[in-house]
Amino acid sequence: MITATYKKYILNFKQASGTSRGVLRTKETWFLTLSEKGKKGYGECGLFRGLSADDRDDYEEKLQWVCQNIHLGLENLLVETIKFPSIQFGLEQAFLSLKGDNPFELYPSKFSQGIDNISINGLIWMGDKAFMQQQIKDKLQQGFTTIKMKIGAIDFDTEIELLKSIRKEFSPKEIELRVDANGAFTPENALGKLERLSELEMHSIEQPIKQGQWQEMAKLCEKTPLDIALDEELIGVFSKEDKEKCIETIKPQYIILKPSLVGGFKGSEEWISIANKYKAGNWITSALESNIGLNAIAQWTYTLNNVLPQGLGTGSLFTNNIESPLEVSKGSLGYNNKKDWQFNLG
Repeated sequence: MITATYKKYILNFKQASGTSRGVLRTKETWFLTLSEKGKKGYGECGLFRGLSADDRDDYEEKLQWVCQNIHLGLENLLVETIKFPSIQFGLEQAFLSLKGDNPFELYPSKFSQGIDNISINGLIWMGDKAFMQQQIKDKLQQGFTTIKMKIGAIDFDTEIELLKSIRKEFSPKEIELRVDANGAFTPENALGKLERLSELEMHSIEQPIKQGQWQEMAKLCEKTPLDIALDEELIGVFSKEDKEKCIETIKPQYIILKPSLVGGFKGSEEWISIANKYKAGNWITSALESNIGLNAIAQWTYTLNNVLPQGLGTGSLFTNNIESPLEVSKGSLGYNNKKDWQFNLG
């Protein structure tokens, strides 16, 4: 018989990380442990306060209920937790982890065996000009060929200057630029800003305007000189019918999937299938999980055979992350099998 327990864990940022929603210093997450016949399986329920659809007062109550009803099995539990996408994700991981020979190898592949890597983007957090400049310099020195910059918190002209400074040194063939507005633009000013950004030959922009404005976003996607990727737009859209309606209405160039926020692997695969139908590309991004969740996302992502750089470089942000074989080197994420997991819930 399978039994289940959960434990809260607070991740501490090495330095405060700026987004258009404010500055992050800590990030709470929840570890789910399944036990059966001496074996254990682990999953991470990566709740993201202020962003997750399941940022609700009854979150822990739902986790307790899941642990008490673990005998219902994964499929039934996924139905019962439809409005708790991060719990769905934790459940998928924990059942896969319990099933395998190695609790940390959820999707055996050349990636999990340490033979192949995943290309990722280097993430530039918001801050003042000097701080952002330093991050850009660091990422380029570290060998990243795709840079993703969060914009929308400081003056737009300053952000344009920062991006121009990269373009002066590196052509689009040498460095791919992505920007993430986190919904910072308005429907009125967005197109003008997209036109200015497109002059710098960028790859794409994530979520230029706030989610929920489907008609305005559809107009932008139709007129944009720069590919638009939906991100927050996908959060809180639970049914397959609503997902299809979203993509059919907006017709984005890309969608970005964070398994913790869109219902785990199953929810993400449903989005990918719909996006493919409407000729929209995709890539996968972590949502500030610990290395337990990041490892699961990375192993699953590798199986998708997506050649675009993925957004999986967040493991080094915390002072107290779980020690793992995951390593970032020269713009890619790899798995170093010479390193062991240090995961002890006490």
